[in-house]
Amino acid sequence: MGDSTGSLKPLTVAIAAVERDTGLTKDTLRIWERRYGFPQPERDAHGERAYSLDQVEKLRVVKRLMDGGHRPGRLMPMPLAALVELSENTVDSPRRSGRELAAPQLKSYLALMRAHDMDALRRLLLHAQIRLGLSRFIAEVVLPLNTQVGDAWMRGQLEIFEEHAYIECLQGVLRQALTAIPEAAPLDRPRVLLTTLPGEPHGLGLLLAESLFAIEGARTLSLGAQTPVWDISLAVTAYRCDIVALGFTGCMNPNQVVDGLTELRSKLPSAVELWVGGSAPVLHRRRVAGVTALASLQDIHPQIERWRHGGV
Repeated sequence: MGDSTGSLKPLTVAIAAVERDTGLTKDTLRIWERRYGFPQPERDAHGERAYSLDQVEKLRVVKRLMDGGHRPGRLMPMPLAALVELSENTVDSPRRSGRELAAPQLKSYLALMRAHDMDALRRLLLHAQIRLGLSRFIAEVVLPLNTQVGDAWMRGQLEIFEEHAYIECLQGVLRQALTAIPEAAPLDRPRVLLTTLPGEPHGLGLLLAESLFAIEGARTLSLGAQTPVWDISLAVTAYRCDIVALGFTGCMNPNQVVDGLTELRSKLPSAVELWVGGSAPVLHRRRVAGVTALASLQDIHPQIERWRHGGV
């Protein structure tokens, strides 16, 4: 959270912290300020934007609702109480897969998060991963649990720090599981490069994808989050990659996503495939030529099979 030093009034949050905590970029916040008159930041001693806590809370709910398909123009005029009510209605029937855990089991994970017992949470996740195997663990535990965590955060039942602690715990379990997968041979293909574009800071999806690619016997290289387009192109050549896989959570402006993918596609060799996935609606609403949009992580298996058999 931001400082309250100098002329900055107490209980305000610096724009960099708002960007980090809400997933809304600085450019988006400035555009909304001009277009909708919200948020309305103060200025600190250095002239930088700083936001009151109630504005930050509203921005968090707005971001969650946008991830659920709502448009910002409709949300901005609404008071926080109405947004919270809308969010509760939006997530009352969360997306479900036929094989996900029963609600009582999911609640046990959430209870440990709220109790701040990260050791117990890690043990529970680890035991589930060992019992189910990595692929089923992701499909039956991680994906539905991530939905529940997001819903709880949206309702105000989970704090940001609790969500972040869960993600760090989960990443540790996934990385430990990855070490148990036999490393692909040097000549094994496809070779997959994983990253996100600048402006997309979330990397959990990359780790989930890396796990499923590894199960398929693909050689993977993750550059982490926010790699510039030109550097992705250079890495593809340096590591002789067959596929570039990018993740998007919806925090980027849709035009930025489309423009970034168009630019990257133009810089990649025609034989290199570009795959994208994640929760950003623009991936499926505005298709980019030469880009394969995966509806879910479960699409990795059939797409790998298609690639290996030379399918189109």
